[in-house]
Amino acid sequence: MRELMRCTRCVIPETHETIIFDQNGVCNICLQHDYKQRDIDWKEKKKELDILIENHRGKHDYDCIIPFSGGKDSTWALYYLVKEYGLKPLVVRFDHGFLRPNLNENTLRTIRKLGVDFHNFTPNWKVVQKFMLQSFLEKGDFCWHCHTGIFAYPMWVAIRYEVPLIFWGEPSSEYTSYYSYDQPEEVDEKRFNRIVNLGITAQDMFVRLEGAVSERDLKPFRYPPLKELRRIQYRSVCLGSYIPWDVKSQTKIIEEELGWQGDDVENVPPGYRYEKIECYLQGVRDYIKYIKRGYTRPSHLASIDIRNRRMNRDQAMELLNKYEGKRPPSLELFLRFVGLTETEFMEIALSHGVSPYKHDPLKDTMGTKPHDFGAWPDYGEMPRSYAEAQLNRWRRHRR
Repeated sequence: MRELMRCTRCVIPETHETIIFDQNGVCNICLQHDYKQRDIDWKEKKKELDILIENHRGKHDYDCIIPFSGGKDSTWALYYLVKEYGLKPLVVRFDHGFLRPNLNENTLRTIRKLGVDFHNFTPNWKVVQKFMLQSFLEKGDFCWHCHTGIFAYPMWVAIRYEVPLIFWGEPSSEYTSYYSYDQPEEVDEKRFNRIVNLGITAQDMFVRLEGAVSERDLKPFRYPPLKELRRIQYRSVCLGSYIPWDVKSQTKIIEEELGWQGDDVENVPPGYRYEKIECYLQGVRDYIKYIKRGYTRPSHLASIDIRNRRMNRDQAMELLNKYEGKRPPSLELFLRFVGLTETEFMEIALSHGVSPYKHDPLKDTMGTKPHDFGAWPDYGEMPRSYAEAQLNRWRRHRR
C-alpha cells in the first residue's frame, strides 16, 4: 500500500474527514487558519460578543448556559465568560459514563473557585451500552451517545430554565471543514445533523434497536423541537467565533488561575497532557480511528502546533512515528462494556476502513497503562446475549 498523502504544511492525511488539498498540497484546514490569523478583525468580533452578552444579561435566572465537560476547552469558556464579563451561568454537564478521577477533581475545583451553579446529568447505563455497540457497528464510532447527548441535552436544559443564550467552546472550523472561518457557525440543529450525530438520528436508533430501548430513553439524545427553541428566542454560539482560540495559551491560564491539571492519556504524547483528559475510553476511540483512517491524535496535535508556528513538519513526523496507533490497554474495558471479543472488534473496525488506508493488525504495538488505570470503573458488562443479537442483526443487514 502506498503511503497516505498528507498536507504539505501540516501532517493531516487524505483520510481526514472534509479534507481537500490545493494545487500546492496544502489542506483546506490550514488555509482556514490562514484566514483566521490574517483576515478576521478580532476586535470587531469581541465587540459583537459584548453586544450579544449585554442583550441577555440579567433577563433570566441565568445569563447563559455553558455546556461543560471539565476538559480544557469548556473550562476555558467558563473561566473567560465569568472573569471577563462577570456572568451568572448555569454550567451543564452531560456525563458520558467514563469520567476520570482527575477530571472530577478539576471540575470541583473549577466550580468552587468560580462560584457557579452546576447541573450534572448521567444517562441510563444500560441504554448507553446499546447505543455504544450499535453506533460502533454502523459507523465505527461508539461515541454516538456522547456526541448527541453533549449537544442535545444542554438545549433541553435551556428550554426548561428558559435561558436563551448557550455558549460552546471552539468552532468546528478550528479542526475540520464542515464549516470554515469565513462562514457563520451557529450551534443549531443543522450543525447537529451535519457534524454531531454520525448521520443517525434518535429515531433511527430507536428503529434499529427494534424495541430494546423506549422512546422516552431517547430524549436526552434528541435535538429539541425548533418551535420550543424559538419560543425562548435561543442563540447557541461558539465562543471561538468571537475570540481567537489557542489551546496552549488558554490551558496555561486555567492551570495558573484555577489549578486545572492535565493528565496522561492513551495515545497522547507527553507534551500534550491537556488533551482529552475527560474520558478513560479515549484511547479506544483513537485506536479505532487509526484502524479506519491510518492516523490519530498525534497527527491532530502536531498539526495544530504547526499552524501556530510552534513545530515544524519534520518534528511532527518524528512525533507521529513514535506515538501513533498504539493498541490501548483500555480496549479490554470497552470489550466488556459492549460484550464483544477482540476478534469481533477488529472485524467491525476494519469494515469501516477509509480508502486508500488498509490496516494491518499484525503491526500493532501495545500502549502503556495510564497511572490511574486501576481506578477506572470496570463494572457493568453487557450480557453476551444482548451483544450477539445486535451483532447478528448487523451482519444480516450487511449481506
